[in-house]
Amino acid sequence: MSLKTGLRKSQSTILATALAAALTGFGGAAVAQDAPTLTKEQFDRANLLYFQQCAGCHGILRKGATGKNLEPENMLKLGQQRLERIIALGTEGGMNNFDMMYSKEDIALLATYLQMDVPVPPERNIAQMRESVNRYVELSDYPTKPLHGRNWQNFFLVIERDHGSVSVVDGDTKELVARIPTGYAVHVLKSTENNKAVPHANPEELGRFWYTMGRDGKMTKIDLWQVPEKMLVADVQIAYDARDVAVSGDGKYVIGGGYWPPHFVILDGKTMEPLKVVSSRGINVDGEYVNESRVAAIYDTPHAPSWVVNMKELGQTWQVDYSDIDNLRIEMIDNAKYLHDGFFDPTGRYFQIASNASNIMSIMDTKTRKLEALIEVDALPHPGPGANWVDPKCGPVGATPHLGVGKMTVWGNDPINHPDHAWKICYEVDTDGPGLFIRQHENSRYVWIDQTIHPDQEVQQSFKIIDKETREVVKTVRLAERTGDVAVHFEFNQDGSEVWVSIWNRGDSLQPNGELVVFDANTLEEKARVKDLYAPTGKFNVYNRTNHKT
Repeated sequence: MSLKTGLRKSQSTILATALAAALTGFGGAAVAQDAPTLTKEQFDRANLLYFQQCAGCHGILRKGATGKNLEPENMLKLGQQRLERIIALGTEGGMNNFDMMYSKEDIALLATYLQMDVPVPPERNIAQMRESVNRYVELSDYPTKPLHGRNWQNFFLVIERDHGSVSVVDGDTKELVARIPTGYAVHVLKSTENNKAVPHANPEELGRFWYTMGRDGKMTKIDLWQVPEKMLVADVQIAYDARDVAVSGDGKYVIGGGYWPPHFVILDGKTMEPLKVVSSRGINVDGEYVNESRVAAIYDTPHAPSWVVNMKELGQTWQVDYSDIDNLRIEMIDNAKYLHDGFFDPTGRYFQIASNASNIMSIMDTKTRKLEALIEVDALPHPGPGANWVDPKCGPVGATPHLGVGKMTVWGNDPINHPDHAWKICYEVDTDGPGLFIRQHENSRYVWIDQTIHPDQEVQQSFKIIDKETREVVKTVRLAERTGDVAVHFEFNQDGSEVWVSIWNRGDSLQPNGELVVFDANTLEEKARVKDLYAPTGKFNVYNRTNHKT
């Protein structure tokens, strides 16, 4: 199969149609309800809208997590007009305003839909997954060396969110190398990372293969050694709704976590053949059975043959040992609800993850496979890929922004050499509004933090730069003034001399409406722009991600 580097509008329409088809199978009983009601076409449209933008925080079954419970009995009390206003304008608690993304008609449909019975989605078994495997390049045709002369270790893989694609950008030349069709609204990409316990059999291939996870549950395998039109080598559908993926240290296995069905799947890293499915349903930290126990962040542990697999609603981190997948060993580590994004400390031993609704950063020791600490922070921590650096007073520290308040919280994370500061808040810095992402590099003096969640457009389009040594904000940068634009997500290039920031436009994702803005990491001045991208959000630099550079 030959793939062009650009996705046509018709391809994106096919993606959306396929997603809608899966969702309409969730059940039509709600349409027959007396009041309120929608036609089948209206219901299917509202169902799709809910999946695309609401289910991540509120759940497929609408029972709530980071977002509130949206079951009909609660929604009927609010009523149509109040619901339309909330959807359009957002809330102070961290919910985005959707008036720039959805039409008034769509907002009205969604408000009505929320007052109707919750449709029950289907399950997905391993036989269905295996039937969905597509291999576009045979293993025998994989190259033994890069088929281009580019510095592929400084490639950036850029999520073009609602367009259903990932762009590969050359970090040296700032050129678009390829545009690869993926699942809908890819949440994250992962490659094999340095693992001392299970080193890669071919170290020169570290960072070569990347795996994406779309919100439609499609996992995609990308080969950066290929020519652009063959970089997509395989894909498979492991769920209907999903968020994360990770690779074993030796590259033998890849794991994908489902939001729905609630399970994780272990696949052959070479062939993408699903090998094992494990349900994530279970008993949460409060002793209650959870049917919709979604799999949040998944990471390979740098010093063990295992993944940390985080169960959002259970408030548990499962450390899954992949040294023998036929006899899977899993430690279920209780922490706090609701688990979301996380990152390792500089040593790679301690996993630091946000327990959003508990306003806690939970710390797991992957050596002892036990809970290390719970750090109370402010409203709704959201570290994304996180940030670690050395503070002049507290020593090694980690940090997070928050979805519920404009603040950066910094804590000590070195219990060996700085025990007095370990797992305690070191200091906090106020920002202008809630944000999603924070990033730093060992070769840079500064920490970069966004403010994407604030309802004010000027704040959404701005970010803060904070001095690691003085702990002060040294610069506030506004990237754009166009309606719908927000500044989001930071990624350093290979040597840490540049910081790349996304301008994500929440408008028509079928048009190239976004940019990447490149800053000098030391002078803090803009130096270049990569244009004509489709709603770019997260970016992943090959070298930094495979070498645990946070």
